[in-house]
Amino acid sequence: MEWFISLKNWVQKNRTLAEQRKYGLIGKSLSYSFSKEYFKKNISKENPGTSYDLFELPSIKAVESLLGDLSIQGFNITIPYKESILAYADEMSDEVTAIGASNTFKRLPSGKWKAFNTDCSGFEKSIKPLIKNKKKALILGTGGAAKAVKYSLNLLGVSSQLVSRKPSQEGQITYQDLSSELLNENLIIINATPVGTSPNIEDSPPIPYHLLSPNHLLFDLVYNPDETTFLKKGKLAGCQLKNGLEMLHLQAEKAWDIWNMPF
Repeated sequence: MEWFISLKNWVQKNRTLAEQRKYGLIGKSLSYSFSKEYFKKNISKENPGTSYDLFELPSIKAVESLLGDLSIQGFNITIPYKESILAYADEMSDEVTAIGASNTFKRLPSGKWKAFNTDCSGFEKSIKPLIKNKKKALILGTGGAAKAVKYSLNLLGVSSQLVSRKPSQEGQITYQDLSSELLNENLIIINATPVGTSPNIEDSPPIPYHLLSPNHLLFDLVYNPDETTFLKKGKLAGCQLKNGLEMLHLQAEKAWDIWNMPF
């Protein structure tokens, strides 16, 4: 009888933890993030018993304490851990396997963790109405967000090149390579770096802004501030502009759907 009571108490304890349904965002520095505010306003209010917190981690190894917390049912991942987090995934979605980065983790009923990527769908839905006949893009950055952007552009029939300060793979180019010819061919420019994020709002990627024209579309994954210096300089050239706020909302809604899938 004692073992039965102990088992019953254990089950009840873990059921209670699971019903609390805690979620969150991990990253190195999260003071700029709107994720908690968005979750509280749009999701927690309609789903009592859920919460969303920010977890600033000094290194990816610190995520181990979260993985072992049974009350945490899932979490999002941001810079700089979208690639290194994969070392802790027991399973990966097809998108994660193809991209090589994850921004969403889900605890499965087995207790294992599965990696998903909702950046790609959020970005795709946000930029699709703006592309029109543009077929080539430059992606500033080479991290997990940039990889998700490249994956999405490919699905939309847009070829792209990654731009880096220090190219590490074949096909990547440097900012010094951004000639007039290249910018005339690539009418979409996406900032997939954190450059310009609050509080460093005066910063901007080092591209030749004087070569931009009204034919260009500038998309900044940064959403805080709502108009970055990157976008301000594009506005002066008459470019079409889009920040990352809608993408943030779309990827958050997709993550919530994944966390609530029956598996």
